[in-house]
Amino acid sequence: MIFRKMAKNRWLQLNLWFGLTICVALFSSMPLYSHAILQRTLFKELQQLQKDQNVYPGSLRASTSVSGTRNFDEIRSLIGKADRYMYNAPQRLGLDAQSYIMSRATQSFKIFPVDASEREKKEMSVTGSIRTVSDIDKRVHLIDGRMPDANRSDGVYEALVTQKFIIDLKRDLDHEFVYTNKDTGQQLRIIPVGIVESKQDNVYDQFNVESYNTSFYIPFKQFNHDFIETQGLLKISVLSWQYSLNYEQMNIDRIDTYLGQYTAMNNYFNMRLGISSVDMPAKNPIATYTVKKDKLDIMLWSLYSPVMFMLAFYLYMAANLIIDRQKTEISVLRSRGASRLQIMLVFLVESLLLGLLALAVGPFIGVYFTKILGASSGFLEFVQRSSLDVVLNSTSYKIAGAAVIGSIILILVPAFLATRISIVGHKQQMARSNKMSFWHKTGIDIVLLGVAIYMLYGFNKRMADLKALALDPNAIQVDPLLFFMPALFSLGTGLFILRIYPWLIKLVFWIGRRWWTPALYSTLLQISRSSSQYLTIKVFLIMTVAMGLFSANAARTINGNMEDKIQYTTGSDIQLSVHWDNDKPPPAPAGMPAMVNADDAGAVQAPKVVTYTEPSFITMTELAGVDTAARVFRKDDANFSANGQNGGTSLYGIDTFEFGKVAWMRGGLLEYPINSYLNLIASNPKAVLISRSIADKMNVKPGDPISAKWAGLDSANFIVYGIIDYWPGWNPLPQSGNQDDPNVRMPNLIVGHLSYIQNHLALEPYEVWIKLKEGATSSVIYEDLEKKEIPVEELVDANQLLIRSKNDPFRLAINGVMTLGFVISMMISFFGFLLFWVLTLSGRTLQFGILRAMGISFMQIIGMLLSEQLLTSAAAILFGVLIGNAVSSQFVPLFQLSFNASDQVPPFEIVRQLSDYVQLYSVVGIMLTIGLAVLGIRVSRMKITQALKLGEE
Repeated sequence: MIFRKMAKNRWLQLNLWFGLTICVALFSSMPLYSHAILQRTLFKELQQLQKDQNVYPGSLRASTSVSGTRNFDEIRSLIGKADRYMYNAPQRLGLDAQSYIMSRATQSFKIFPVDASEREKKEMSVTGSIRTVSDIDKRVHLIDGRMPDANRSDGVYEALVTQKFIIDLKRDLDHEFVYTNKDTGQQLRIIPVGIVESKQDNVYDQFNVESYNTSFYIPFKQFNHDFIETQGLLKISVLSWQYSLNYEQMNIDRIDTYLGQYTAMNNYFNMRLGISSVDMPAKNPIATYTVKKDKLDIMLWSLYSPVMFMLAFYLYMAANLIIDRQKTEISVLRSRGASRLQIMLVFLVESLLLGLLALAVGPFIGVYFTKILGASSGFLEFVQRSSLDVVLNSTSYKIAGAAVIGSIILILVPAFLATRISIVGHKQQMARSNKMSFWHKTGIDIVLLGVAIYMLYGFNKRMADLKALALDPNAIQVDPLLFFMPALFSLGTGLFILRIYPWLIKLVFWIGRRWWTPALYSTLLQISRSSSQYLTIKVFLIMTVAMGLFSANAARTINGNMEDKIQYTTGSDIQLSVHWDNDKPPPAPAGMPAMVNADDAGAVQAPKVVTYTEPSFITMTELAGVDTAARVFRKDDANFSANGQNGGTSLYGIDTFEFGKVAWMRGGLLEYPINSYLNLIASNPKAVLISRSIADKMNVKPGDPISAKWAGLDSANFIVYGIIDYWPGWNPLPQSGNQDDPNVRMPNLIVGHLSYIQNHLALEPYEVWIKLKEGATSSVIYEDLEKKEIPVEELVDANQLLIRSKNDPFRLAINGVMTLGFVISMMISFFGFLLFWVLTLSGRTLQFGILRAMGISFMQIIGMLLSEQLLTSAAAILFGVLIGNAVSSQFVPLFQLSFNASDQVPPFEIVRQLSDYVQLYSVVGIMLTIGLAVLGIRVSRMKITQALKLGEE
């Protein structure tokens, strides 16, 4: 019976299964994405660690000294246990060992050539130690001589040495050296037989012999036999164990294991043999990932919450429509003695079957969703990056199972409510279809709106405090409510508008009741009397459009402000500084006073003016990939004088023509375009632009004189030509405090001509700002800088900073989830729209049949449907657009809470992109067109006689 019932309503069941499957996919994708993106980020960070510090990320090294207070047997036992402990380290960490190096050394001793003269013995002070490395023949490169023979029977040790050590020994290879114990007179003889250097072939299997330039290297087995297993002439001094582990196998699920093993290793060696140290380069990067994972999980829940809300609404709407079609059947069953439990069991079995099917398919779609998230580089933007390594795990299925259970409960709510009504009650409800909806009867719309407005007020107050105190918002991060509040506000506002809308329709109907055509008369009457019938689809469309626009504007705003900040701070595509030759004296050693000329003793020392030699600027303009290069001089510790007052300032020196070509400036930051200001000062070399802070505090106006200098120089005179609020690379915000507070010290800026500053103040190093050619990459410039051996001291690349920002896991989550949410919202909106109108039309077959029988033409009925669509769906979409824009205006600025208020330059602004609106309107337009076409086809196939016969029955 259940299967027959489901087959009868197969299209409705299919829609419900679709919603369940998307719900399961969405929930299961959360742990998958969190794991996959953090895994990739960890791998990238470890790679960057190797690149920046030239350290292999999988390295693990433990070393310890050996205390001389312990007896030999105790030391031998402890070394054996330590060897076994370290041998099992990879197994405990769960990582494969790519190499394992054991190193140990004796105490240092004074050594002489066996043929040394008495004078040599007095003058030589060479000390050395006997050292060994496991598999030394694989880890060193033999420059001269041969490998040592461990089986020599005359008591002489054959050893390897470095080039520096053989020079210090002042003998060639195959010369014998001797150490004599002063107390016992015992001797230890050593013959260097080979000179070695470190091998650089294998990045993860290296031992730097040059770090131990006073060591005699002997075979590992020989060392163990003579100094560890038996008591030799020399005591053991240092032991070390070094692994190169496969860091690509590191899994964020085992971070606690890695950190726990690192701590356990430290505890194990701590004072066991002596003073110890454990070094694990990957420890610092991975230590932050537990916190990152928790924060990302919260971020994902908050990002997904509006989409989940939409899906829940869709499932409830679909279930409600299905139950509405079966209310007569349910009420009949109740009237004939079926209990509520029996009826609920039928719907429970149906829901479980759909849930199991969704659980079978959903997680695999979740894997696909995760890969989409990983490929996003912006809102509705995708790039060809390596796909995320996504593997289904138990956590995904647990969350998916919980989602199915929650969805089934949601689906069963309408069924449970329907089982309360008998056949008589059902007929009474049908006769009272124009009664007020539950939402409006209970005032939920006003409650939701009030809660959202109260929370908005609270967040705005927090943001004002943040700006006033210039606090670092890292402790706040992105509050999950920033994503859920807009959904509450949209729902509350939408329901409130729909509370008023039926009265507006009644007013329109009453005004034109004498002139409306029969089709329009019927439509207005239908909508005004049955407003609750259309409430579900109208709320659904309002939420879809409003949250779609909010997601688009929020993602665009976050991305746009992050990118604007990077580009503004850098000022151009690339900013670099090269070395200038100069006569600056070397700095005095730490703790030593600077040298003072004896003739000037007691006099106050003026800062020495350093003379610089300017390198060729033409070389910079001729670099490969350079479109334009500009010289930009910046002096942050300059001073100025105006209207009899002094102050500190940043001084910029530029070439106006070139600067205008390379500089990046967001529109609207200045009163006029930046090039207008550059043209303004171009005609007069003494002309300068000053910041608003100088103009306001010093009461300086265009045309006033101003002078500037820095330590050790005389002032140069300038004329103020313009006042500016922002300038590329300059931060006008105070480091702390509110910029509106008159007591807060504001940054100052003067922008003048570079040539005038160099001629009237001093020639000092400037930066080179570069604009790349169209399509050129930064690597082209890097290669050319290396090829021409240009001594670069500092380089800032805006493109690389933008790439790093886009690869941040939190930004990827925002872009990916909002893109996915936008697409899913449009998809379920389309299916929900079709489902509602097809079922509504099916329920009005009799009405349309009667209208056709009365002489209403087919085109008039299509006109009725069209006007009904315009007054319901189109009106809901219009309300959604208005609410979406209002939500964006009120809630998107709150994302400033996730940025540092003291360096958010340019100022935070809402970014709206026309393409998002075009895409939204296109989807909605196609949805309405297809919906109307489907309805028209169904009406055209309707048989009047069948409809009338149905009415008679």
